[in-house]
Amino acid sequence: MTDRMTAADSAPCVLVFAGLDPSGGAGLAADLLAIAAQGAHALPVATALTAQDNERVQAVAPVDAAFVLRQAEAVAAVCDIRAVKIGIPGSLENASAIAAFLRRLRARNPQLPVVLDPVLASGHGDALGTGSAGDVVAAVAELLTLATIALPNAPELRRISAPTGTQLLVTGGHDGGRFVTNRWYRDGAVVRRWRWPRLPGAFHGSGCTLAAALAARLALGDDMPAALGSAQAYCHAALAQSYAIAPGQRIPRRFLPSE
Repeated sequence: MTDRMTAADSAPCVLVFAGLDPSGGAGLAADLLAIAAQGAHALPVATALTAQDNERVQAVAPVDAAFVLRQAEAVAAVCDIRAVKIGIPGSLENASAIAAFLRRLRARNPQLPVVLDPVLASGHGDALGTGSAGDVVAAVAELLTLATIALPNAPELRRISAPTGTQLLVTGGHDGGRFVTNRWYRDGAVVRRWRWPRLPGAFHGSGCTLAAALAARLALGDDMPAALGSAQAYCHAALAQSYAIAPGQRIPRRFLPSE
């Protein structure tokens, strides 16, 4: 017997910082399935506990920043982290702790991909962290300084300021029209556009799904253009095959084979 791993019996690990959604539609629950569907393995670090359903967020309780770090350090000590995905930090203190931890990871691996879903509020505008609206924006701003790519929607883009060099995939779900157009920006210029048929209805955790799938594709070794294309195709398919658990937003069917 041996403890040595081979490429055939291992999977690339994605470290995930996100909140726990008891509806199973967003946050860590969404990330786990989306990452597994790509053939990677999620290392889920809980940043916040939430009381929510598939429509509204009722309460958010951030995990203590020191315990967020303890979770991350436990897995980073033994796992080869190939990418990081960040959802809600839950508090400004958590964002600062996560940023400090990422700087330590980057000291060992300067090319480590970090995918940020800059969630400022739920789809209905419910708060997803403690503190003022300014604190929520400040938390995202600190994490943006370390992101390889961030995936804001149009309302989020109006409230954040990405540092020079940060790539953006600006999603077009909030725009009108028959198609959803997602735009990839690098150094402030549009590199590429993707158009997807607009699907009827509303979906819970679509942004989580896309960001987690993108992180997994990067962990698997895809370059950015290929990772962006594969992650979007997977997300669109998951939304197209969504299902209901209650009235309101539908749940993406995430456990699909990646393309």
